[in-house]
Amino acid sequence: MKAKLLLAAAAVALVAAAPAGAKGPKTHVQFLGQAIVPTGTEFQGTTVGGLSSITYDERKNVYYAISDDPSQFQPARFYTVKLDVADGALTSGDVTFTGVTTLLAPDGRPYAPFSLDPEGLALTRDRTLVATSEGFTNQLIPPFVRRYALDGRFLGDLPVPQPFLPTADHSSGIQPNLAFESAGVPRDGNFLFTGTENALYQDGPAATPANGSPSRIMRYNLKTGKLDRQWVYFTDPVLEPSSIFSVNGLVELLPLDNEFLIAMERSFSVGGTATGTGNSIKLYTVALPGATDVNGVDSLAGKLASIRPAKKTLLFDLDTLGIPLDNVEGLTFGPRLRDGRQSVVLVSDNNFAAGQFTQFLLFALDARPHRERGR
Repeated sequence: MKAKLLLAAAAVALVAAAPAGAKGPKTHVQFLGQAIVPTGTEFQGTTVGGLSSITYDERKNVYYAISDDPSQFQPARFYTVKLDVADGALTSGDVTFTGVTTLLAPDGRPYAPFSLDPEGLALTRDRTLVATSEGFTNQLIPPFVRRYALDGRFLGDLPVPQPFLPTADHSSGIQPNLAFESAGVPRDGNFLFTGTENALYQDGPAATPANGSPSRIMRYNLKTGKLDRQWVYFTDPVLEPSSIFSVNGLVELLPLDNEFLIAMERSFSVGGTATGTGNSIKLYTVALPGATDVNGVDSLAGKLASIRPAKKTLLFDLDTLGIPLDNVEGLTFGPRLRDGRQSVVLVSDNNFAAGQFTQFLLFALDARPHRERGR
């Protein structure tokens, strides 16, 4: 009960939508430490890497982290990880991999190489996992949202609407590597949230240094198995221009409840004009009340002016930490800390690259009552 009350208070605080003069809790996010797992680390015959999403199992006090290996190095899989955060700190000695589980395709076998691009992972209240795949646009391999047992068995699909499916002429559907990166389930367990990293082809262009992109946040009703809501979420522009490669997108969603979330955006540039190659990670609070439900709208083209997007407010810019940041893509709540604050854990996808690393980051979220000025 205390954990639920803390998260409810955090939800109110994080939205930051109360009018001037209203009472509300004051939110503080504190960085508590990091742990680095070197690229090339092996565990039970697999290469640890590509950890693109993470979810917490409160019952077992462990985390599940999905690898975005498309069955290229080893079969698609997720890891079970212990993080010792009881003392309110995190170092490399606090990370222990305790298990690896192969995800099985609908035919009961491991996924064939390059038949999926696993990205998001969330644990539901009924103790099943939901994993997302971005698919491969140019190979016409569709994205998916699927349920799995904790032993990796395929349990079923959640429906992906036709407008999201890839097309050969790129007239509609997901853009390459810009689909379902995220997955999150609120504590009441009624819904699953995911979203596109950037716009669908028919909705608008991908993010550029000049403009953001109209992503879609999607909410599935886990009781009915249906997609019940969609909202527009505008990403930031790409932080740093590059003549080689640059991207910014919505890479994770952490629901506070059924209408308020924390979103993570990751901007990445190779050969950027200012700092070269690097990542910029920002956390935003997202308020869905009042935003236009675009579920069933096949194309947003020509409609965006009349659509009210989800409201986002900057919560924390990880660049202010002053530490090297890897390709951070995963975000979850962990256990409550001894001082009562809510722990938050982030993890990076190292792309299995020698010049990158797997990075776990620990934060504490605190919500305290205060009185706004002007009251």
